[in-house]
Amino acid sequence: MRGAGIVRASWAGTVLFGIGTVLGVVAPDQLQWLGFAVSLTLFIAGCAVFVWAFVLAVGRSRTDEIAVSNLYLLSGAPSDVRTQLFGSLAVELVVAIGTAAARPYTIAATAILAPVYGLALCGRWSARYGTFPPRKPTPKRK
Repeated sequence: MRGAGIVRASWAGTVLFGIGTVLGVVAPDQLQWLGFAVSLTLFIAGCAVFVWAFVLAVGRSRTDEIAVSNLYLLSGAPSDVRTQLFGSLAVELVVAIGTAAARPYTIAATAILAPVYGLALCGRWSARYGTFPPRKPTPKRK
């Protein structure tokens, strides 16, 4: 599978997020800061990966017709990659929403920021390995 490292990074972040967040919810007095630290770290990493994916996509946009929806929704990705990356993102979303619902108005609710990581890795995979139609030539002005 092309981009297997990106897929592995997505699942590694998801597992780390799940463990840190669940521990923070189960034992908030002792471990709420662990869940917060993991969520914040994944959010910051996700923001950085978003920028990285955008820069790669801008470079490819000279020759390929790239839309933001195609970039982050993996329209040019094989089904196995799409399944893995969307699966990881879905788990992150379920954990984030569940955590925010279980502990609203607490530091645990910051878990809702972590899925930025999974979505950013979708964009990163697509920017590097995705297939897009060739760019149409722009008509010359008279």
